Amino acid sequence: MSGANTRTWAWPLALCALVAGCAGGPGAGGQGGDTRDHVTASDQTAADLRASVRMQLAVGYYARGQFSTALDEVKLALVAKPDDAAAYNLRGLIYTGLGDDTLADESYRRALQLNPRDPDAMHNYAWFHCQRGRAAEAERLFAQALMQPGYGGVARSLTAQGICQARAGRWAEAERTLTRAYEMDAANPVIGVNLAEVLFRRGELERARFYIRRVNAQSEVVNAQTLWLALRVEKRLGNEPGARELGSQLAGRFPRSPEALAYEGGRFDE
Repeated sequence: MSGANTRTWAWPLALCALVAGCAGGPGAGGQGGDTRDHVTASDQTAADLRASVRMQLAVGYYARGQFSTALDEVKLALVAKPDDAAAYNLRGLIYTGLGDDTLADESYRRALQLNPRDPDAMHNYAWFHCQRGRAAEAERLFAQALMQPGYGGVARSLTAQGICQARAGRWAEAERTLTRAYEMDAANPVIGVNLAEVLFRRGELERARFYIRRVNAQSEVVNAQTLWLALRVEKRLGNEPGARELGSQLAGRFPRSPEALAYEGGRFDE
């Protein structure tokens, strides 16, 4: 895709939904796909414990968007444990948030050197490439992550992979990938809205209506983006009363949003 369509759909619905390790989720401090025995307190050295505490703090700061403070904690974790792959993975996320692509790339590479089987690092590095238009590299890394035994983030990686495929204009592949993600996590609004968007772009309007209505039925996740997509689906289907009703909701609840401005200007193809 190009122009106004080159964006990550539905990211505002869940800031961490596509990021492994965000808000303390899988990958924040674990070993990803590593199938070794669980580490218990008796196995940990003093350095391990110091690194673990610093990593927990770093994850918390990262989740709140306090990237510089999170980076300080990661640096301290790496002083205590220089070969901590999870710390380098999180460092990659933090440098991405800070806009330093060079150090982010270096961090993800180092994380995978230290733990080549970590699907969370693969996922994050794939998403990093996707956001920069490097679709082939992203696809390769997503595929590797999805092949790792015991990976708990399959639905998340399928969602991100499907978004990347859509951004590259590979609509049929995006539909298949996002459908697989939806089958695994039907309650996830990020998956639902992205699948609805792909179906809308492919002209599958009734199916797009089904998925976006399910998203908008969850009042806590409704935003300008989800209402705008639902509005355009109804308009394309010829349901003008339904489109006007959604337009009223959009203008009333999110009057300063780009979607509301597009609605007021009659720009329904944006």
